Amino acid sequence: MNTEAPLHAYIVDASALSEKSRRVHDDVRAAGVESPIHELPASAHTAVAAAAALGCDVGAIGSSLLFLVDEEPLLVMTSGRHRVDTEVLAAAMGAEQAKMAPAKLVKELTGQVIGGVAPVGHPARIRTVVDDALRAYPTVWTAAGVANTVMPMTFENLVALTDGTVITVAND
Repeated sequence: MNTEAPLHAYIVDASALSEKSRRVHDDVRAAGVESPIHELPASAHTAVAAAAALGCDVGAIGSSLLFLVDEEPLLVMTSGRHRVDTEVLAAAMGAEQAKMAPAKLVKELTGQVIGGVAPVGHPARIRTVVDDALRAYPTVWTAAGVANTVMPMTFENLVALTDGTVITVAND
């Protein structure tokens, strides 16, 4: 896995991280995953913006999206190459309904704001699924707690880090 600083980012020393990114860093280290946090010069609130800053395929961006599946929170780590199909997600989870969680609930449950939600670093564990489409990329980039921090890891490390269940979230 390439953990070198990408196009327009640099690796941040853990002592210089924001409180939110430090929590992410600590959870990643505790899980035994090697994933240095990189800081981008500007916010990357979308997968397209993050991919442009990193110089990678948009599909290699692992977006952390919070859904309510039968009103229960579910963190979906999805590839930036497509949108989560709520019908496909509900069916994969054996649920009747899946819908995006409102921004206020995202912040309450993750402690992070939309655009910077990491796969970990939350006040409490959130049930997580990982999009099978991310398997196609040797390096998956995820947010690291704030909108201008990212971290690289393998698909396998993402699944292990989140204790996520691998599912299909879109038919594309």
